[in-house]
Amino acid sequence: MRMYKCRGYKDKAVNGGFSLIELMVVVAIVGIIAVIAVPAYQNNIVKTKRKAAEACLSQFAVYMERYYTSNLKYDQDPSGNANTKPTLNCETDSHLNTAYTFSIPAMAASAYTVKATPVGTQASRDSGCGNLTLNESGIRSVSGSNSVDSCW
Repeated sequence: MRMYKCRGYKDKAVNGGFSLIELMVVVAIVGIIAVIAVPAYQNNIVKTKRKAAEACLSQFAVYMERYYTSNLKYDQDPSGNANTKPTLNCETDSHLNTAYTFSIPAMAASAYTVKATPVGTQASRDSGCGNLTLNESGIRSVSGSNSVDSCW
């Protein structure tokens, strides 16, 4: 007569694997980390795009000042067109044009204002800062509820 040995608890441990409880604990930990990490990551992306827009506004200001140095006025480009916005590479670098649109809403012979308006998800996620503006005196402003210092 043949005797069969029943498998015991020790044999299970040797076979390896995870129990359902261990797997659920790992899933819960990954979920908690994701809940914390994803909003922080999205917040950093919003700040990065805002800083890129600020840098682009500064490039517009440098262009305007360089033009003023040569022509003693801000309001006319070299081709003779009045009140036109120059085309700069900073608008399309890193797809910044998908997050902000740039305009010069106020331009005169002795003054200008350059404006960056958030669009799409940038507008909804960065409503505290809103539109960023910079003028010929270097005065920065925002249209949102946050302070200029926290946005710039």
